[in-house]
Amino acid sequence: MKATIKDVARLSGVSISTVSRVMNNPELVVPRKRQRVLEAIRELHYSPNALARGLIHKRTGTLGVLIPDISNLFYPAVLRGMEDAAHQSDYNLIICNTDASAGRRNSILKVLYEKQIDGVIWTSEPLPRDSYEMFETLDFPVVLAATHSPEFEIPSVKVDDEQAAYDATVYLIGRGHTRIGMISGPPNDPISGYPRIQGFLRALRDYQIESDEAVCVEFGKYHFEDSYEAMKRLHGKFPEMTAVFASSDERALAAISYLHENQIRVPDDISVIGFDDTRMAGMSFPRLTTVAQPLYEIGFSAVDKLLKVINGEPIEELRTCVPHQIIERNSVIDCTQQAVIK
Repeated sequence: MKATIKDVARLSGVSISTVSRVMNNPELVVPRKRQRVLEAIRELHYSPNALARGLIHKRTGTLGVLIPDISNLFYPAVLRGMEDAAHQSDYNLIICNTDASAGRRNSILKVLYEKQIDGVIWTSEPLPRDSYEMFETLDFPVVLAATHSPEFEIPSVKVDDEQAAYDATVYLIGRGHTRIGMISGPPNDPISGYPRIQGFLRALRDYQIESDEAVCVEFGKYHFEDSYEAMKRLHGKFPEMTAVFASSDERALAAISYLHENQIRVPDDISVIGFDDTRMAGMSFPRLTTVAQPLYEIGFSAVDKLLKVINGEPIEELRTCVPHQIIERNSVIDCTQQAVIK
């Protein structure tokens, strides 16, 4: 049976409160008694209960992470960054899949409150007012990862989605593509939908490429199957396109799958560029050129910010915009070079 604090007190001949002081404020205990308690702890292999420590320090050393869909390829690297940052400060994470459901999300928050977690990281989704008010009521410190909230003064870490989409489109234009399509998330998504669509369209305007949004942009949910159907619809109404910008790697892989199954060569017939740089981007055939978000850094920085809030330390910037970059692989062909060869 596991030793308790009572066992330590009995073996060392002191009170329970003295044992507690040795563990938490040893300088308050005379050396003779302190030594007896430490010897008893070693002999009994006593390990103080985490909840008991939390009651003493008013901390439980746990953070909640709310994720809309844990199966999304986007999250493993983000969670790895969060886990490493938490581990460095002796914190643990409770990963919660909300399924993008308000009811499930609120139920999870109540459970996290009962577990007396020290703070919450909210990922990817827009933060609705009811959840913000619930955080205020439950007195949870909150940091946003891969999302932001202009409406509320909450610390966040994310890329500039519009600029990243703009740069992806300019990359395709710079390689001679002028008939470019896009498969995207819904335009009413203010985090990764609307901004990336606007970045794509802005690049076409800036480079004076004629386009009809109704023709060159197709919308769908973020799952592979939905993106496959979106690519099918896009190709049906815009068969002359030579390149497609997919607003996530999963969408890009779905696009490649559709093209391959219809004997359309990537990149020879249609080039494909993705967004995120998940691990699968380097495993596909052809290997996927993509806009890389620093996924690990987003996760690590979000936890780092949250711990500073919890500890009352100053935060250098409320909304951190981390840099993106384009990772070149094999799914985009340079039409300008192709023209020179011909």
